[in-house]
Amino acid sequence: MADQNLEKEVPSIQPEISVVVSVYNEEDNILPLTEKIDEALSEYNYEIIYADDGSSDQTIPRIKEMQHSKIVLVELQRNYGQSYALAAGIDQASGEYIVTMDGDLQNDPVDIPHMLELAKEKDLDMVAGIRKNRQDNFVRTIPSKIANAIIKRSTGVYIIDNGCALKVFKSNIAKDIGLYGEMHRFIGILAVMDGARIEQVPVNHHPRIHGKSKYGLQRTFKVISDLMLMMFFKKYQQKPMHLFGTLGFFATILGILINIYLLILKILGQDIWGKPLLILGVILLLGGIQFVTIGIILEFLMRTYYESQQKKPYKVRSVHQF
Repeated sequence: MADQNLEKEVPSIQPEISVVVSVYNEEDNILPLTEKIDEALSEYNYEIIYADDGSSDQTIPRIKEMQHSKIVLVELQRNYGQSYALAAGIDQASGEYIVTMDGDLQNDPVDIPHMLELAKEKDLDMVAGIRKNRQDNFVRTIPSKIANAIIKRSTGVYIIDNGCALKVFKSNIAKDIGLYGEMHRFIGILAVMDGARIEQVPVNHHPRIHGKSKYGLQRTFKVISDLMLMMFFKKYQQKPMHLFGTLGFFATILGILINIYLLILKILGQDIWGKPLLILGVILLLGGIQFVTIGIILEFLMRTYYESQQKKPYKVRSVHQF
């Protein structure tokens, strides 16, 4: 009896690394990918989290039939998209460091140990991969280059290869990144905007052998939409009045100036009714007032968001007591 109680009290060992892989219809890649991860991380305490994004093939049965003690399978109810699959996997991760990678065998697990040791050595929050000798056709490379160029110009954050899924994070950084829509492409940007210390290193990239690519030119437009949303949340979530108040102020002033000009013309005897400039002046005046009103409402919502959940609008990296 005493031995049984003793066994119950033995705590489970926290894995050092959680490898989070979002998969969607990758039935032929699961077994070789698992073998590659096992081989690359044989000297570490790790877990593999497969987040299945509603696969319709044999991906889930293939994962289950391996009966692998280090695998955690997260099944989403339907196909939500890569960002939500990654978020579900990260939420389940218990490792000190979290590694994200694709399930198509194009990322190479052999790069993980070097990236992990670099993160430890330099106390980095994230190490991001740069795909060297990229093995993709133009259907994938062209949209990726367009998206990378747009992201760099819009955010001012210089990450060479935003589309490379292979990244190593400290757990607290990974779990604090909100992933929505196609936000997985902006993981590095979001981390930097949160004050993360990152470094980028070249990593291997292999051609896809099994399955079909889920990327194409149409995803570039989704990236642009999510980029605008991300910029708003990261730059103005805590100070929405700075955006809407500024827009409202300039629109209102411009509307007033136009209306004063038209009033002077009216006093001088000119006919101003029905002129496009009159319509523009009224629209700017009313629109400016609405922008200011929206800014005030969002300020209240932002304060309610933080205060109702007892959250802080800032993050502390560390506290030292001497």
